[in-house]
Amino acid sequence: MGRAKAALPFGGVTILERILAELGQGFEQIVVVAACADTESYPVESIIRGARGVVLVRDEDSYGGPVAALVRGLGAADGDTVFACSCDLPLLRVEVARFLCDRIDGFDAAIPRVDNRAQPLCAAYRRSARAAIEAIAAGGERRLTAIVSRLNARTVPEAELISVDPGLQSFININTPGDYARALKLAGK
Repeated sequence: MGRAKAALPFGGVTILERILAELGQGFEQIVVVAACADTESYPVESIIRGARGVVLVRDEDSYGGPVAALVRGLGAADGDTVFACSCDLPLLRVEVARFLCDRIDGFDAAIPRVDNRAQPLCAAYRRSARAAIEAIAAGGERRLTAIVSRLNARTVPEAELISVDPGLQSFININTPGDYARALKLAGK
């Protein structure tokens, strides 16, 4: 994108503010894991200021990757079941987050599969899975997709997700200016 995705405008707020507002409708606590302050390209504190129930946790190492961020987020969370998502899902719906948390049952995680790909950054995790994920990270793994096969994870197929998000828009992430334009259009912004 060439700039911080979380700080992109989306209908009068930033994408991060939109995600916080959406998830705030279904969760009492929201943990934001952000980059080290010295490497951050936008003022996350000013974006989250005033958001109810938000806890800010900083990465310990610059560019530690999503596995390390998930470990830190799980460590800061209060609940047994935690919904984890990236900051580039502007069309995320709280119903999807709650649905995934409700599907975790006896598993370490409930990870959606959309377009035949695991979606570990729009998934539910048990806090108790933190140790296993931390061990994966200690082994040098930085890709979240690698944890899918190493956890006792329930795969949640598209057919189930469509019941709460018919267009599966919650899984549209923005990695390019074209993705951003598409998300804005879908949202009517």
